[in-house]
This record gives sequence, C-alpha cells and structure tokens, in this order.
Amino acid sequence: MMKKRGRRTFARSVLPMVLLLAACQGRQVADTATTPPEIPPVIDGSPTAMTVDPLAEFNGTIGNTVYFETNSSVLTATAEAVLQRQAQWLARNPTYTLTIEGHADERGTREYNLGLGERRANAIAGYLAALGVIPGRLSTLSFGRERPLCSEAAEACWAQNRRGVSALNP
Repeated sequence: MMKKRGRRTFARSVLPMVLLLAACQGRQVADTATTPPEIPPVIDGSPTAMTVDPLAEFNGTIGNTVYFETNSSVLTATAEAVLQRQAQWLARNPTYTLTIEGHADERGTREYNLGLGERRANAIAGYLAALGVIPGRLSTLSFGRERPLCSEAAEACWAQNRRGVSALNP
C-alpha cells in the first residue's frame, strides 16, 4: 500500500510540472516561428553593407585617446597601436581632419603642463604624419591640466589625465 501511495503523490506533483514545461517549450517554438527575419541595412543599394556612424566607430572601435607616462611625451607601444588604427581610418575617410588635444595631470606649474600637453599633441601629430596622414589634416591644441577627466589626487587618477585625444572634425 505504501508503494502505491508514493507513486500517486509522484504522479500528482511531477506530472503537471512536466506537462507545463512541455507546453512552455511548445510556445517558444511557436513564438520564434512568428518572429520576422531581421532585414539587413542598405547602403548604396547593397543589402549586405552595414551602416556605421563614423564618429562612433572612430571614438569607440578605433580609439581616440592615448596615454603617456609621467612627465613624458614619448609614445608607448600601446599608443602607437591606437595611432596606427587612426591613420588607417583617416586614409579610408579623407573628408575628416583631427584636432589633437594634449593633456597633463595636475602636478607641475600651469606653464609646464601647457608645454607638456603641447609636446604630447605634437608627438601624436608627428607619428600620424609619419604614417602618411597629410599634416594639413592635423592641428594641435594643449589644455595642460585645465581639463582633467579625474580630479582626485592619486596616481590612478593622474594616469587618466596624462593623455592625448584625437577629436574628429567633419
């Protein structure tokens, strides 16, 4: 008698759950079957081409910022890799120009940091020109320590402020 009672309890509690799961799975199949297929964007009549926002691509995928060591305007290997991608992007997009901003952290005098920001911007412009970007498409500007990304007095924060930013101009 005990065995029958256990089987009945099992059948009463588990069987409805199994049926419910089966019904939910069936509904998922029906829902996905009625979802319309995604239509690819069209550029110049080509249904396979993707629409890309040039500004978003440059600032995001390519990268618009490089970082420097303390009191240095020497490009790191990481910075050079970013600048190589920028040069390739500029070659594919000849209507754009760049304003290269040089920045510094808060340490040092205002004059020193303006000069350091200028050296950093010029290092970026020189490297891009060496990669084939026409110098007339590049302008430089130093903000020194005047536009920090982070305002805490800590090394991690200062590292974010020691940067060069390539701003696109259409």
